[in-house]
Amino acid sequence: MEPTPRRKRRTRRRNVIIASALTTTLTLSGAAAWAADRYLVQHVEIDDVAAYEAENSPVAVDDGADDTVGDEATTETVLTDTSYTSGETSVEISTVVEGSGDSTVTYYVAEVTLGEATALRSAFANNQFGENITDLTSSIAEQNDAVFAINGDYYGFRDTGIVIRNGVVYRDEPARTGLVFYTDGSVEVYDETATSAGELVAAGAWNTLSFGPAIVEDGAVVDGIEDVEVDTNFGNHSIQGDQPRTAVGVIDDNHLVFIVVDGRQSGYSEGVTLTELADIFVDLGATTAYNLDGGGSSTMFFDGEVVNSPSNGGERATSDILYIAG
Repeated sequence: MEPTPRRKRRTRRRNVIIASALTTTLTLSGAAAWAADRYLVQHVEIDDVAAYEAENSPVAVDDGADDTVGDEATTETVLTDTSYTSGETSVEISTVVEGSGDSTVTYYVAEVTLGEATALRSAFANNQFGENITDLTSSIAEQNDAVFAINGDYYGFRDTGIVIRNGVVYRDEPARTGLVFYTDGSVEVYDETATSAGELVAAGAWNTLSFGPAIVEDGAVVDGIEDVEVDTNFGNHSIQGDQPRTAVGVIDDNHLVFIVVDGRQSGYSEGVTLTELADIFVDLGATTAYNLDGGGSSTMFFDGEVVNSPSNGGERATSDILYIAG
C-alpha cells in the first residue's frame, strides 16, 4: 500500500484543528450569550409597577402620620441632619467608628419607629419588575420621595424567591430562608419552601425579602452563618469574610434598626463578618436580624444624600430599595 501523501495528511490535520476551534468558539459564544441574557439583558415582566400596585394592593396605605385636624393638633414634621419625625413615624441615624488603623470599621445605624407598618415601603428600579433592571439606590429613593432608604435584596439578580412588596405578589418561587414584614407590625424569619406567596398575603404580609441568611434569631447570634451560601449561581460572590454589609433588625413590632457597614477601604472601614454584624444587632437589642445584599450595593440614603461611602467609589446600581416617604 502506498503511503498517504503528506499534503493530504496536513489538510486533514488542519481541518480537524479548524473544526475543533470552531466548535470551541461556538460553545463559548453560546455560553457568553446565555450569561448576557441571564445576568445583563433586562427582562421586564411588569412595565408600570405603580399602576399594578394601585390595582392589586389589598390594603389602604397609611404613612404612619396622624392626620387629625380641627381641635386636635395637625401632624408636625421635623427634619434635622440626622433625624426625621412625622406623626408616630421616626428615623434616627447615628455613625459608629470602631477600631483603628487598618482594623477601623465604620457603620451607620438607622433606628426606625413606624406609626403604621405600611409606612415602610419598597420600590423597584425604573418602576418596573423583572430581571436585571437596576438603578442607583439614591435615584430610586428620589423618584419615590423617600426621606430614608436602603438597598434591598437585589431580587432582580435571580429568578427565585418569594417577592411580595407593598402587599402585592410579584414572584412565587420558594427557594431559601426569607424575611416577612406583616401589616400588624410583626416581622419574622420564615422558610419559603414551607409556604406560598398567597398564604403569606392572606396572613397579612406587606413586604418580603429573599436574600439572607438570618443572622440573629430569638436575640442570639445564629450558629453556622459563616458557612452559609445564599446562592450558588454564576456571578455570585462570597458573603464570607470582612465585607460591606446591609442588614435589617427587629427590636419590637414597628420598631426596626437598619445597619449599613462600609468596607474594603483600608484605614476608613475594612468591613465585618456576618458574625460581627450579628453581634452589633444583638448589642442594639434586636431579637431578629437578616442580611441583605451587600458589597458594592450597600447604601444608606437620607434627606437627599448618600450617608455612607460605598466600596466601589460610588453607588452600585441595584434592583430595589426599602424606604420611608418624606
